[in-house]
Amino acid sequence: MMSRLAICGARLFDGTAFRDGHHLVIEAGRVVAVKPGEPEAGMPVRHLEGGILAPGFIDVQVNGGGGILLNDDPSPGGLARIASAHRPHGTTALLPTLITDTKERLLAAIEAVAGSSVAGVIGLHLEGPHLDPARKGAHRADLMRPLGDDDVALYIEAKERLGILLLTVAPANARPEAVRRLTEAGVIVSIGHANCTAEEADALFDAGAHGVTHLFNAMSGLTHREPGLVGAALSRGDVWGGFIADGHHVDVRALKIALNAKQGPGRLFLVSDAMALVGSDSNTFLLNGRVVRRDRTGYCPKLTLEDGTLAGSDTNMALSVRFLTEWAGVPLEDALRRATADPADFLGVGHLRGRFVPGACADYVHLSETGTVLAVSRGEA
Repeated sequence: MMSRLAICGARLFDGTAFRDGHHLVIEAGRVVAVKPGEPEAGMPVRHLEGGILAPGFIDVQVNGGGGILLNDDPSPGGLARIASAHRPHGTTALLPTLITDTKERLLAAIEAVAGSSVAGVIGLHLEGPHLDPARKGAHRADLMRPLGDDDVALYIEAKERLGILLLTVAPANARPEAVRRLTEAGVIVSIGHANCTAEEADALFDAGAHGVTHLFNAMSGLTHREPGLVGAALSRGDVWGGFIADGHHVDVRALKIALNAKQGPGRLFLVSDAMALVGSDSNTFLLNGRVVRRDRTGYCPKLTLEDGTLAGSDTNMALSVRFLTEWAGVPLEDALRRATADPADFLGVGHLRGRFVPGACADYVHLSETGTVLAVSRGEA
């Protein structure tokens, strides 16, 4: 039997708040307790030399890493390569994300995740193909198609095998009745790549969709007479939303407005939307046969197609947390929660991940006072 271990010596963030003067107790990869004061006499201790101890980061939108996209290699080996590229940046749980592709590639991604035991892979995010060509971004419009009854049946069956399935759709290619069937079966539905009205978005939210994919990007914006998808998401308390904090996808002023305006209890949380180059020294990769280039100027590198279209991000969760604190003026406690407890709650696993609570996975990241990752540890899932 594994003995209990106390971790102390760093400022402890439990997923929602700092617990100064406390230490973490873990056993067999699970959290036992967060306790005040010094560890019990005789208990094995891991003493950290200052910094911050926080739950491992959770990223629900990871297109790739380590030089590949999930679309390039939807296999257990590809999953392992992607997860390994993000772990040094504090991400201990993620949803590998397949962007719009062929039916064959979609099925391969489902099989890869369903049959994999890769550490840190906790489900699958299908970002397409049921999106709106009018807001295609870097996706291929010719592969976008309506969400049909066969697709609904496929995703419901896949959810049972995957545990967590997040599906991004647009009202232009997804009927409320189909969304209702999916959400009633436990599929998490988000709206993204959508040129819809607020009313069209509300119809899917009323049917059970409860998220938006990368707020502001590839969606109808907020104006004073037509709130669009942005306005619908910010004004509804039952809607969550991921956002990309890299200085390229969303102007920091718009980001501040959104963070202040969002109605709860649904919250806005960090996603990386990371592409192949995280964890890679290369400056280019191929996306559906098109060259994507890395521009290293700015706080975070920028990824674009030849025509200048943004093609995902080159950031990671640790860098995103630092961007929030350094550029958006977000308190550290708030920024850390948006990388831990908030995405966990969106996925419905807040009792298991993103918090130091009894029974949760003992995933943690040790950060310096300035947010640099010092160490990452992943408990048993």
